[in-house]
Amino acid sequence: MSTSTFAFRAMGTEVRLIGPAGHRAFERAAAMTRATFEREDRRCSRFRADSELSMVNTRAGTWTEVSDGLARIVAFALDAARATQGRFDPTVLPALVAAGYDRDLDEVLAGARAALRPAPPCGRWAEIEIRPRSLRLPPDAALDLGGFAKGWTVDLAADAAIDTGLPWALVNAGGDLRLRGAAPGGALEVAVEDPEDAQVELARLRLTDGALATSSVTRRAWGPGLHHLIDPATGRPCDGPVLQATVWAPTCAEAEVAAKDALLWGEAALERSAAIVVLRDGEVHSNVEAA
Repeated sequence: MSTSTFAFRAMGTEVRLIGPAGHRAFERAAAMTRATFEREDRRCSRFRADSELSMVNTRAGTWTEVSDGLARIVAFALDAARATQGRFDPTVLPALVAAGYDRDLDEVLAGARAALRPAPPCGRWAEIEIRPRSLRLPPDAALDLGGFAKGWTVDLAADAAIDTGLPWALVNAGGDLRLRGAAPGGALEVAVEDPEDAQVELARLRLTDGALATSSVTRRAWGPGLHHLIDPATGRPCDGPVLQATVWAPTCAEAEVAAKDALLWGEAALERSAAIVVLRDGEVHSNVEAA
């Protein structure tokens, strides 16, 4: 199989568009992929003072006019919070900041943070009010769309790539990916990394359609027990039995939610999701067939 690849950095990770080699639409699809990530980063990044999300957070307690795009992603995130009974919580930002993730990860690592501040309460998502093109956070609350926004953007970019005329396209952002169109040979093989050694393949899966997302406590970590995945029940980085969860879903946004849910639920997540769950003791549980 001959493919073309376009790679760039966005949202703090490497993004890759993979499609059929030599196709006349690939160059336009690459431009659309980059433009989609740049647009959504301007909309959803908590690290940009000029983003829409930062504006909403700054104006917590008041109604704020927002774009249709931000209104849609926040509405989807609130639906996901309800569906998971708050295990997926878009209002964990104060807890993330208390854990030390108060700036871009490269800057956090350079600062060598090693201590937790008192954990503020999570679960403020239920108090968010949303109308067409406007929303209001409760006072002192703040949104962090994080990996969910990345998965949402992967979906948008994959759709945009197909709209240019590509027969198939895979968009991969730091291991969270979406396949659109008819894959050559009926499927693409996708490697799942070992959570404790990124150079080692834990498994290789055949992806025929849909998306994969991975949540891991060993990624985006800056000290013992300090990482970016907050358990809303405690307001602290989760310290349960699961190191990593990789989940299949129809869209990458859905897979992002399901992966976080699986990280907190553990093996029980296999009863309702196609997943690979890696435990701290080294055990691997899966209900998906390896390539």
